Amino acid sequence: MGKSWLVCLLLGTLAWGQAAGTPPPAQAAPAPGGAPMGQPPAAPPDTSASVPDDAAVITVKGVCPDHSKPAAAATKGSTASKTGEASKTGSTECQTVITKAEFEKLANGVAPNITPQLKRQLASVLPRFIAMSAEAKKKGLDKTPRFEETVKFAKMQILTQELQRSVQEEAAKIPDADLVKYYKDNPEAFEQYNLDRLFVPRTKQLDADAKDEDEKDEKDSKLSEEQQKAKQAEEKAKADQAEQEMTKLAETLRTRAAAGEDFMKLQKEAFDAAGMKIESPTVNLPTIRRTGLPPAHASVFELKTGEVSQVINDSGGHYIYKVNSKQELPFEQVKTEIHSTLQNQRTREMMDKINGSFKAETNEAYFGPGGGPMQPPPHMPNPRMAPGPMAPKPAPQTAPPAQPPADKPN
Repeated sequence: MGKSWLVCLLLGTLAWGQAAGTPPPAQAAPAPGGAPMGQPPAAPPDTSASVPDDAAVITVKGVCPDHSKPAAAATKGSTASKTGEASKTGSTECQTVITKAEFEKLANGVAPNITPQLKRQLASVLPRFIAMSAEAKKKGLDKTPRFEETVKFAKMQILTQELQRSVQEEAAKIPDADLVKYYKDNPEAFEQYNLDRLFVPRTKQLDADAKDEDEKDEKDSKLSEEQQKAKQAEEKAKADQAEQEMTKLAETLRTRAAAGEDFMKLQKEAFDAAGMKIESPTVNLPTIRRTGLPPAHASVFELKTGEVSQVINDSGGHYIYKVNSKQELPFEQVKTEIHSTLQNQRTREMMDKINGSFKAETNEAYFGPGGGPMQPPPHMPNPRMAPGPMAPKPAPQTAPPAQPPADKPN
């Protein structure tokens, strides 16, 4: 088995050790006329394409090539063989050379979509791994039962992720006919609306400054228990009355909106009546789809162009919508989105089938009661996704883009 799985497995351990034992580097002072402190330097240009495949990209001096495993990344290839020969003919210091082709094969094993930054990070830790693993082999640590069990567990982790990747690749093979069918079967999912939205706060804003509040608290502290209860009941009655007034105002504003009055004007009246000191929110939502509103507001999408909704009440306040226009997005514009949706569905179905093909039972006398599906131990880093500076970020989910939630006014 190649060294790539071992590199990945040790990344988290190495990163943890460096973080725990090394103080953070001091901030370098900017050169005169240079970039201000805190501003990251510009990324160097990527010139890797101009380097030949058989060119050496990493040379580790003082570590002899491991000829016992010619498949290992650091020992196979013509360059490594030449360095091995040199060490046999009297060279005082042997060296291990990694070519561009060998390095990229290893890097692609760590992260399928390798980036220049990840290449540099891998190159910064790989020489140490090569030297340390060579020293470990001298001590016979690769022959211990613990090493063998670690390899066995790492193989299972890697094979699991390879299976997941294979399932995703298989799920991505969707005929265009299926994409068209989904588009025709779900026309409402691809409708885009231009809406006006009027927001009426649920209650009125109390107009009191900090001094008034302090005086109020001081007076309340001098009241008897009965007086405090009576005062609380009075305040609750006032709050309930204020809510009723705002609810009635929302109905009035809805009637005026349906009669054609300007939403911006009505929005300002709503905020003035509520005593809101902040600027009125924008009333127009130019491009929004069904996923862009809370489920409780979904009835808006059943309106015809020009119609005004009834008042929709929720915990945030009162909402009134008007449909200005709606259009169906063309297939070519949403083709990628549909592909992502179907790929996610197919991936989930295929993985559910695999996960449902087995059942695990645990010995409660050993593990204790309440044990469900076993989770990966927190101290065992995932070989491909180990924590630390070398860990590649998980691939973003390809779910269809959703509109931002609109349960609060803009």
